[in-house]
Amino acid sequence: MTRANCPRCGGRLARDNDSGRCAPCQAAERDRLSMPPEVPASFWSHPPMRAALVERHLGRVIRAYRHHPYHGRAALPQAVVAGWLGVTQAQLSRIENGPPLAHLDRLSHWATLLKVPAEHLWFDLAGGRGGSKRKSTPQPIPAVEGPDENRRMLLAGIAAVAAGAGLLCGSTVSQSRRIGTADVARLHAILDLYRSVDYECGGGALYREVARFAESVYRMLDWSHSASLTPQLVAAVAAARQLAGWTALDAGRHADAQRHFVAGERAAVAANDAPLTAMIRYSQAKQLQHLRHNRDALAALQLAHGQLGSQATPAVKALLLGAEAASHAALGDHQTAERSLGEASIQFERIDAEREPRWMAFYDRGELLAQYGRVYRDKARQDKKYGSAAVRFVTDAIDTFGPGNLRSSVLNEVGLCSAFFLADEPEQALNVGRRVLHQAQSVSSSRVIDRVANLRRDLARHRELPEVGAFAHDLTILGVGR
Repeated sequence: MTRANCPRCGGRLARDNDSGRCAPCQAAERDRLSMPPEVPASFWSHPPMRAALVERHLGRVIRAYRHHPYHGRAALPQAVVAGWLGVTQAQLSRIENGPPLAHLDRLSHWATLLKVPAEHLWFDLAGGRGGSKRKSTPQPIPAVEGPDENRRMLLAGIAAVAAGAGLLCGSTVSQSRRIGTADVARLHAILDLYRSVDYECGGGALYREVARFAESVYRMLDWSHSASLTPQLVAAVAAARQLAGWTALDAGRHADAQRHFVAGERAAVAANDAPLTAMIRYSQAKQLQHLRHNRDALAALQLAHGQLGSQATPAVKALLLGAEAASHAALGDHQTAERSLGEASIQFERIDAEREPRWMAFYDRGELLAQYGRVYRDKARQDKKYGSAAVRFVTDAIDTFGPGNLRSSVLNEVGLCSAFFLADEPEQALNVGRRVLHQAQSVSSSRVIDRVANLRRDLARHRELPEVGAFAHDLTILGVGR
């Protein structure tokens, strides 16, 4: 049998070496759990790596990086690389297998972390370390972190992509052509872009654009397409309506939200897509919870759960169970709430991201911990001994959310402020509360504003403190507490 060479240094491997790397190279990379290794220039010329770079898909670049023979016979585990990038293993799986990333700050940060040579990149790195610019090279849409002008530019960019793909109605050229499976894939890719904006800046910034896109997708049912494609197209209609309803809810447009949810539910049922139907009913339940109609919310969630049948997935089950727990706790049934949380945790541990619907990409451990925090805040309102547990759960949730999930982070900062008040730690609550007042202005979300207003309920027991009274006054001055 021919003896192999170490792919990292080229040295001969011992006959009994089954690791794929020599002992010195194994020793040199023992710190790979904390940071990427140094790699030679030839690393980036490996054919799968070159192909991923040509595709301009950083997720595929990361996958090619993990499977590179330089690391030995076994690929780098997703959990290890996810740790380098500051995301969960499930998030990394979605990044590798989902649509290309469009956020320049994340592209730049991860490319710098992995030490991808600038000449191989299709974008400029932060700090000016970029490759040679080509006038013909389209630049990624910038991340939404700045003022409203940046958001408008981003939404205009997404709309331009949709129009360029022939997915917006109104064009006789578009309506005269036949729809294929590639068009359905493009529809979902556009929805993914809109979802990413929703996570970062809130539904108020994009409701009108998403509603317009949803109407266009609905009209595409009249375009020429094969009968076999109809279920997929109807499911795309349902997904677009769900997102339109969700952004309307986040913008405080409750009548519009309900209209889109009803239309989306009908389409999802027609497409025989039980998980998507459940997602839409979950969205309806979240609206009912926001309006404090928790019994109605429970009915919607239990209907969704009961009709999932064989199409149920662990993530969808965990999502519904966590929401049920929140409504049970709000109604004072803490025992049932804790039981639902336990069942949600069991389902969460069974999640295989690659087998979940793409619209479940947002659901991670942070979302589950946030429901624990919500339940324990309700318990602390009856018995302050649960306040410290509420603080712990919400803090863990915030630590888990990635930079792309700004709205969830802000919502849970509001929850943390409440938890500190309930735990009789008003000084800590005020520290978080002042931060929340600033953060709330950067997210276009009526739900965030309403949650901040609700802080007055939990600060009441400390209102005699001058600093707390001043904070309550600040809520009113900003128009949040009215």
